[in-house]
Amino acid sequence: MSTFKWYKHCIVFSVLFLFSCGKALPSFEGIDLQAWKDDKQACHGARSSMIEAMDTQSKKLLALSQQEVIALLGKPDENELYKRNQKFFYYFIQPSAACTNSNTQNPKKLVIRFNAMGLAKEVSIE
Repeated sequence: MSTFKWYKHCIVFSVLFLFSCGKALPSFEGIDLQAWKDDKQACHGARSSMIEAMDTQSKKLLALSQQEVIALLGKPDENELYKRNQKFFYYFIQPSAACTNSNTQNPKKLVIRFNAMGLAKEVSIE
């Protein structure tokens, strides 16, 4: 009975230890992450005011997992699965075609390419 309790405590301690070892998410200067998340498809124009700050700090997203990017920026406006298990996340910075106030043919967007391991490999604004 006491051996069982000892194993039980070891398992609980191990699980807590593993989950406490995560790295901290990066912080962004001049970017209101909640406003970014709330501005789906960039329809409200909040993201367009953050384009310069995102452009200069976008490299902070490199090597983050897909879940970490979603925790920071919210769900992507679009995503694409590419060959060899690569994935792309797209976050519109200018209003997309889905917005009623869209007036650009090719709106700017933040593009994040993930490798097969699910880590951000490339970040660009197109």
